[in-house]
Amino acid sequence: MLYGPNLKNSPLPIMIHNKYRKTLSVLLLAFSIFASGCTNSEEKPPDTVEVKQPEQIDIKAGELIEQMIRYADENKGHINDSVELRQFQLVKTYYTNNQFQPVWSTRDEWNPIADSLYRFIYFSKHYGLFPTDYHVASLLNMRNGLVADTLHKKNAALWARADLMLTDAYLNIATHLKLGRLPKDSVTLRNDSIVKPDYFLGLLQEAIGDKNIVSHLNSTEPSHRGYRELKAVIPAFLDSAKLVPTTYISYPYRDTAAFKVQVIKRFSELGEPIAAGDTQQLRQAVIKYQKEKGIRATGEIGAQTAASLNTNDWERFKRIAITLDRYKMLADTMPEKYIWVNIPAFQMQLRDTDTVGIESRVVVGKPITRTPLLTGRITDMVTYPQWTIPTSIIAKEILPGIKKDPEYLAKKGYSLVDDKGEVIDPYTVDWTKYKKGIPYKVVQGSGDDNALGILKFNFSNKYSVYLHDTNQRYFFKNTMRALSHGCVRVQEWQKLAYFILSNDSINGPVNIQSFKSDSLRAWLQRKEKHVIPVRTRIPLYIRYFTCEAREGKLKIYDDIYGEDKILSERYFASKPIF
Repeated sequence: MLYGPNLKNSPLPIMIHNKYRKTLSVLLLAFSIFASGCTNSEEKPPDTVEVKQPEQIDIKAGELIEQMIRYADENKGHINDSVELRQFQLVKTYYTNNQFQPVWSTRDEWNPIADSLYRFIYFSKHYGLFPTDYHVASLLNMRNGLVADTLHKKNAALWARADLMLTDAYLNIATHLKLGRLPKDSVTLRNDSIVKPDYFLGLLQEAIGDKNIVSHLNSTEPSHRGYRELKAVIPAFLDSAKLVPTTYISYPYRDTAAFKVQVIKRFSELGEPIAAGDTQQLRQAVIKYQKEKGIRATGEIGAQTAASLNTNDWERFKRIAITLDRYKMLADTMPEKYIWVNIPAFQMQLRDTDTVGIESRVVVGKPITRTPLLTGRITDMVTYPQWTIPTSIIAKEILPGIKKDPEYLAKKGYSLVDDKGEVIDPYTVDWTKYKKGIPYKVVQGSGDDNALGILKFNFSNKYSVYLHDTNQRYFFKNTMRALSHGCVRVQEWQKLAYFILSNDSINGPVNIQSFKSDSLRAWLQRKEKHVIPVRTRIPLYIRYFTCEAREGKLKIYDDIYGEDKILSERYFASKPIF
């Protein structure tokens, strides 16, 4: 029943002149029609519709499927109070195209493909997926009831709901395997293919026609070697994983006493019981843990130690899921040769025909001066480069240093240069009037002490970052190498440079002079600055992958920028433990 304005019970007296009564009646009628159009008119589908003859179940289930889809169309994908179809528009299109006929059962028996899909859903965690996203609990209960209970087998409404949920589960799994669950951005957005809804509908139609659910779902996955290797170690990880809640270490913290309680409880969970108030025992336990994890052993809980303590098997699984989804955001087909920088691994690889040609340690940006995610191509190399310091570093570090002492620039080996290229004496500038930036460039001259080292790899980007050598080569010995202002320092820069030159010689036109390796060696020996154009521009990918498989074993790196933590809390925080 619809209710309009109740004039009789209105708290304020309403006086209506006769000449306005007709107008008011028309308005009330119009309001009633409008309200009726905005009301969900489709009745809620029944929970139970008993069919006595098995041969009638498919006909009745088809009618109920159509009714449930109409109801869901008006109720945001919900076919009842507890079940929401996650891929409703695809489900609606599929059943509409197939005259609303059941897919997964015939009469009062499951089709073999239904059993195959049930099994896939249950073991979908082996694909880095969460079974709870695919109606796992409801479907298993419905399946068991429909198999074991005679009364349930006669309930056409139950068969109809199960059919819709299985179709929704298949389409949702296919979407997650193909595209992942993470938000797209300008860096990782796939641009080699456009996946349209028809793709998933066609995939389902082919899987049902071929009676092969698994192979068609597997066909949607990335072909990247790293994806395959990481996925292959998931079963072994799950076999030994302890998917139980653990105490979360809140860092940074304000309440010292509460923080110590968290830490003591977490160490107790790790098999290191600590007496309350025993500061020395706690310190020794922290040092022992830090040594085991390759963290600088200070005995104090810092950001890195807290992050490590917060990494349990359940969090590890979520990070595996995030990493697999990051592979799905890469192009379907990667270049034959490319440079791969993985920030959390502090590692660079030159990949050539799906094998690793060069592997190098790298130093990346600090958490406060992060190395950005980038896709580019090496355009040129520079021997004995100058370093033009980015404006962000000038504002944060250089300007405060100059204000304290103009001699700061000379001590650092920096020069102050105006827009005409002329060197400016810092003592002639009134630095008090500058707060955030300065109208000058700050340049560090070339040489062995230059922060870029003696060779730089350029690629076009808006962040003014490069791959380069460094004058602080001792940093490569560190386990934690997030130490730069944002550029990527490469330990094996020589191998990379000579590979690029060799690749240029192989692929370049015969009538164009190639830069030979001996020329590069000579320039470096003479400490000469030269710009070496790169004709065969090797693609470069700077990415953030905290998991990988190494020699058949799972390797998880520290979430140094907290990127996985943000994604986990945004997309997977409410996921129940299996």
